[in-house]
Amino acid sequence: MTARIYIPSRTAMQSGQAKTKQWVLTYEQERPRGVEPLMGYTSSTDMLQQVQLSFDTKEEAIAYCTRHGIAYRVSEPKEKKAKRMSYSDNFKFNRVESWTH
Repeated sequence: MTARIYIPSRTAMQSGQAKTKQWVLTYEQERPRGVEPLMGYTSSTDMLQQVQLSFDTKEEAIAYCTRHGIAYRVSEPKEKKAKRMSYSDNFKFNRVESWTH
């Protein structure tokens, strides 16, 4: 039973940073998924995949794992590049990048 601790990335439907500040603990898959023969659904008997815990800090998540004897793996978030660009920058005469439509 190995846990993964990470900060989730924002979804394609998000333009802001909501729900990307907390650290999440999820369990990795231990048993393979199987196809149910009658309906063709993909299912698993591993119930720990449904558990998702949220923590305010990485240290709280690590403390939870050590307190309960859970092996864990921490995935550090990537640094985000801040690219500020206004709408009028698309039409500058001395634009560095080539124009694409």
